[in-house]
Amino acid sequence: MDFDLPAEDDPRRLALREWLGANPTPTPDQLLEAGLIVPHWPEPYGLDADPIHQIIIDDELRCAGVRRPVNPIGIGWAAPTILLEGTEEQKARYLPPLLKGEHLWCQLFSEPEAGSDLANLSTRAVRDGDEYVVNGSKIWSSYGHYSKYGILIARTDVDRPKQQGISYFICPMDQPGLTMQPIIDMTTAHSFNQVFFDDMRLPVENRVGPENDGWRLAKMTLANERVSLSSAGSLWGSGPSAADLLELVRAGGGEPDPVLRQRLARLHCDAEVLRLNRLRTLSSKLQGKTPGPEASIQKVMADEHGQDVMELGKDLAGADGMIAGSGPRGRLPSRASSGPTEIHSSGSAYPDVDRVWHFGWQFAPALTLGGGTFAVQRNIIAESVLGLPKEPDAEAGLTWAEARRKRE
Repeated sequence: MDFDLPAEDDPRRLALREWLGANPTPTPDQLLEAGLIVPHWPEPYGLDADPIHQIIIDDELRCAGVRRPVNPIGIGWAAPTILLEGTEEQKARYLPPLLKGEHLWCQLFSEPEAGSDLANLSTRAVRDGDEYVVNGSKIWSSYGHYSKYGILIARTDVDRPKQQGISYFICPMDQPGLTMQPIIDMTTAHSFNQVFFDDMRLPVENRVGPENDGWRLAKMTLANERVSLSSAGSLWGSGPSAADLLELVRAGGGEPDPVLRQRLARLHCDAEVLRLNRLRTLSSKLQGKTPGPEASIQKVMADEHGQDVMELGKDLAGADGMIAGSGPRGRLPSRASSGPTEIHSSGSAYPDVDRVWHFGWQFAPALTLGGGTFAVQRNIIAESVLGLPKEPDAEAGLTWAEARRKRE
């Protein structure tokens, strides 16, 4: 594969530059009408753009200072599933405001007792005429308190094997019977929530795909999630990248310590491997493939890389790195000066240090847990990529929790 970007006089670049010249500050409506929010999608939402065309579009929008609507869970995870499996009515109702960022979305997958064993979920959705009655609880629901809708998986048939009795729903977050409690993490930010369902009623028309086929759709969502969480920003695609950190070091005159210089060099190499692997994922889309085990490989690498970026950012501050608000000095690009959630902080003793560094260092331990833990991703890689056998407990059909109880 040719990893070089197309030339400056590529016709696709010129056409987009002409459009941007006529629309220098495009609205979300204009971006959607032009197919630039999800250019890889088919019409009427996108341009059926191949991966190289997508890279051109991203490059030109970035150079023009044009930002797409922000709706990471909606655009990155929910929308592809609705596009592929939703009814025409669901697509018409949910996709346009979702893509324009008018309606934020959250994910209602994880449960307090299921942990990483997502298929062991216990939230129930019982059919009652034209409605489902939902009872249970979900946790780690990012942005739930801002969201208009959530993507929900719940058990609709308890007599089937655990992965065959699950259905996939669109859940309004203001539905009667739904309540929410905030989870404040060590960064002091409120991005996560626990959601409770007490006899909440959902219309059957809110189900996506056939009843009891939700596990297949959930895996589709998770594959897109792992690709989305693995872009260049070190905090699940947000925040500063390795390139941003290296640029700050260059602007500050370089790094005299040979050990830190070696770590910076390794960071650059790791970032380049990740970039090439992202292009590899894009190239597989040329063949019509959906994200597969390579999404898990990318996520394992990107999560640990993100932790390395934030740790090295603190270490470059020397002894000051132990103090809140410290980090590498210098201004970051606006896209890199925020984390995966709203950053709350008051004054700092380091006014020339972007507050994202201290926030990111505190948040970084979560990178190898959220979106599927490092251990789960390694199991997927071992079985799906390397062809290694399943663990004996898995072959016996036991869940992780059941196997643990058996060993105890």
